[in-house]
Amino acid sequence: MSLERIALIADVHGNLTALDAVLADIRQRGITRIVNLGDTAGKGPRGEAAVQRCRAACEVSVRGNWDDFLPSIPDDGPPEMLWWRDELSPSSRAWLGALPLSVDIALSGRRIRLFHASAQSPHVRVHHHHTPEQFSAMFEATKMTGDGPLPEVVGYADIHDAYIETNDGRTLFNVGSVGNPLDTPVSSYVVLEGGSSSDDPFAVQFVRVPYDIEAEIAVAQSLDMPTTDVWSIELRTAVFRGRQS
Repeated sequence: MSLERIALIADVHGNLTALDAVLADIRQRGITRIVNLGDTAGKGPRGEAAVQRCRAACEVSVRGNWDDFLPSIPDDGPPEMLWWRDELSPSSRAWLGALPLSVDIALSGRRIRLFHASAQSPHVRVHHHHTPEQFSAMFEATKMTGDGPLPEVVGYADIHDAYIETNDGRTLFNVGSVGNPLDTPVSSYVVLEGGSSSDDPFAVQFVRVPYDIEAEIAVAQSLDMPTTDVWSIELRTAVFRGRQS
């Protein structure tokens, strides 16, 4: 039996050290198909390099909330937003803004829908602890996802918190974050495995990849990146900046 494997990454947020560690782990496993669920730049110091890596390595990328708003931040915007915007090349800004919002793939007879935050918008957040109504809405056909068969499996990103939940025959999972995990301070990505037939096995595997956090913080410090202080705490502790004392 020949099964296909697809790696899902997300929320790199300009953390090139973490991205390179995850891409190396994916290569070591012999996986050649990679889908990026968005938020490649912003928050971290090397968004431009991260975009270039993902453009080269990923089969497809979908647009996250940061990908959507960062390229169009006005010149009178917050200083940190201007720093992350201007760190990107014009080509990368255009590429981020043109990314699709949703993509469907098929494995083992299952339609798998992938997007950044929700079926409504990359800006509508669905947390790990959600209502039954929010769970069901993730599987709906919307203006963002388009018409067509509904998915049995949905994978998303945005909350930087990896989990999986199955209810009434539908499976929802979050891939976690490569560059800014907020559940445990280790990079996260997902491997999907399946075949061409509904008789083939299907798997969702979560992978954690350690990386040199202090090296990436040193890069941010050397570049005088705004908010390096709270970002460093996030990387070291996985405590979101809004919860830091």
